[in-house]
Amino acid sequence: MSATTIDYGKLYSAGLPDPAPRWAPFPKYYFVGGNNDPEQIPIEGLIEAAASVLRRDGSKLAIYNLGLGPQGYPGLRQFVADKCERQRGIKAPIEDILITTGSGQGLDMISKLLVNPGDTVLTEEYCYQGAMNRFRKLGAKLAGMKLDGDGIVIEALAQQLADLKAQGITPKFIYTIPTIQNPTASILPLDRRHALIKLAREYNVAIFEDECYADLLWEGVEAPPALYALDPGCVIHLGSFSKSLAPALRLGYVIAGWEIMSRLLPLKGDSGTGALDQMVVAEYFSRNFDSHLGHLNGVLREKLNTMTEAVEREFGSSAECWTPKGGIFLWIKLPASIDVRKLVKPAAEAGIVFNPGPEWAVSADNSSNCLRLCFAMPSKQTIRDGVAELARVCYEQTGIPLRSGNVARQ
Repeated sequence: MSATTIDYGKLYSAGLPDPAPRWAPFPKYYFVGGNNDPEQIPIEGLIEAAASVLRRDGSKLAIYNLGLGPQGYPGLRQFVADKCERQRGIKAPIEDILITTGSGQGLDMISKLLVNPGDTVLTEEYCYQGAMNRFRKLGAKLAGMKLDGDGIVIEALAQQLADLKAQGITPKFIYTIPTIQNPTASILPLDRRHALIKLAREYNVAIFEDECYADLLWEGVEAPPALYALDPGCVIHLGSFSKSLAPALRLGYVIAGWEIMSRLLPLKGDSGTGALDQMVVAEYFSRNFDSHLGHLNGVLREKLNTMTEAVEREFGSSAECWTPKGGIFLWIKLPASIDVRKLVKPAAEAGIVFNPGPEWAVSADNSSNCLRLCFAMPSKQTIRDGVAELARVCYEQTGIPLRSGNVARQ
């Protein structure tokens, strides 16, 4: 490709992100990203749904937003309303539901609505990287909320809020992933949910609830009602179809009362989320949601079992795994002497990519020995082989895990 004839380097806006590298194929052992199992995409069902909805409503594609307003396809919003009432206890009319281009657009909109430079935002100490990056980009100061195996430790949060108040600081909002937390995959118990809402009211701090993984629950695992169901007046709710169906369809949703919704809509900044995607998903999921999720969650749990068994076999007692109650990620803690950031380059050279803990935490102080592995996309054999390779790289770089602590390899 020929060089540009204009020196664009002198024309670019200030504050741009770093240039993107050229796209490269996935490496052999790809344990990052919220992708799903390619074999579980219901291709035939989506084909039938697309044909059906196009025959019925295809002519509406001639008009922006199908001529039905900026909040999204009513059929999909009705499905969201029904699903969230049945599974998350949320009673919301479709007028309180906005379809977004993935949950990422919802994150952008809500962040722009609430964050000013210098604001303090409370997030879980281990937290979704994409959310933290957005908050920081807008100038927010992040404060991490202590976690245990059941999510936010309420007693610690109460003291944290009191300490901030003593400093004259009122956090702008609490960002939480209470149901299948990312990256730990915990579920906040009902009593803690009530206590969290009580603190939010007491300190006049809004709650931004992200439930993008809430559909991915193991059989027998029950989640308490969403925070929004317990108090719609202090919660903005975010959800997604990326994990329950397909990330590439780019569909998410926000649930909020009209006072908030009316301020969000001007921030959407496009001419409407892809209408055909909305129509197809509404058509397919209105008939197949429960059966599809039941099957998908069974497959994902088997893959998790494969990964945890591999980690136990290859790392022995050197690795401590948080126990997921659903989702697609495994959060692992290695001995404190290991800084996983130093494993990134040698692992990549061996065809392995993973998420180092500091990228998924407010501070590196308590996460430099942690990492996140995604088990949804790779096959079971790829998981076994990849974890073995990661253990080999870790041993070569750190001397851990000790070979005597693992099953002998032939």
